[in-house]
Amino acid sequence: MHALPHMMKALDPEKPGGPAILVPVERPVPAPGPGEILVRVAASGVNRPEIMQREGKYPPPPGAPSILGMELAGQVVAAGDAAGESLIGTNVCALVAGGAQAEYAIANVGHCLPVPEALSLIEAAALPETLFTVWHNVFQRGGAKAGETLLVHGGTSGIGTTAILLAKLFGIEVIVTAGSAAKCAAALRIGADQAIDYKTADFVEEVKRITGGRGVNVVLDMVGGDYLPRNMRCLAEEGRHVSIAVQGGAKATIPIFELMVRRLTLTGSTLRPRDTAFKSALCADIREKVWPFAERGELRPVIDRTFPLDRAADAHARVEAGDHVGKVVLTMD
Repeated sequence: MHALPHMMKALDPEKPGGPAILVPVERPVPAPGPGEILVRVAASGVNRPEIMQREGKYPPPPGAPSILGMELAGQVVAAGDAAGESLIGTNVCALVAGGAQAEYAIANVGHCLPVPEALSLIEAAALPETLFTVWHNVFQRGGAKAGETLLVHGGTSGIGTTAILLAKLFGIEVIVTAGSAAKCAAALRIGADQAIDYKTADFVEEVKRITGGRGVNVVLDMVGGDYLPRNMRCLAEEGRHVSIAVQGGAKATIPIFELMVRRLTLTGSTLRPRDTAFKSALCADIREKVWPFAERGELRPVIDRTFPLDRAADAHARVEAGDHVGKVVLTMD
């Protein structure tokens, strides 16, 4: 391997602000510790939590770097100990708590997946954050299984498109909501069975119509607020509601008796603060049950656009505006 540089370009804004503050700065190349590897980053996905961190609304968890970025793909160039030595020279993608939007980044060995030949590094970089989130929340927490029906809000977001792709691979019918006819059409092209324009139709009534009054088995919700009681009306008996964000409000009033009578489950999670052991176990489950689809080229993310690191402001602005379909990715070259 070539000698590593001492400094690198990174997105590490000193104070909160709009997209314009995202100007690459010089930072020291980090050194991997025990159980860690150093990756020469080729690409990194842009996600809503990074928008919130840039705005000062979602600080990184204790011990995580202040550099933005929660997912990456690239070549392993160094290891902190024997646990990662076999990965040196290979291409991996990884979920990280921060630091991915830089030329070099640290990843935990247990949070990495090998980049299969079927995927480009850009595609691989667009998978970890949404894949880990959807697999844990829809399949592990939500218990979705073949023959069931899933309702996903924000069907053309990174999370939404990943939820569509995974659900179809596992024999689950998917209904999504989106904010325009064009986005609904895009969701249908990606693989959704039904798409509801929530700006022109009441999604609760549409779900009832589509399911013949039965309702859906699982709801994946990133809106929160008054969507929660409305989502409950969409659920079938024994239905499961999984909250992963609160873009529409952090509080809701729910009909508790309805929850009892129809035996509904309300759950949710945040992934970024979870400990290393949890993320390693989640990664191992994904590698066993999901990654074979990626290796065969049957799972590949929907890429909206790519931007070089020095145009990170444009990348964040596109995600923030909600105009994207799928993932926006930063490249380091």
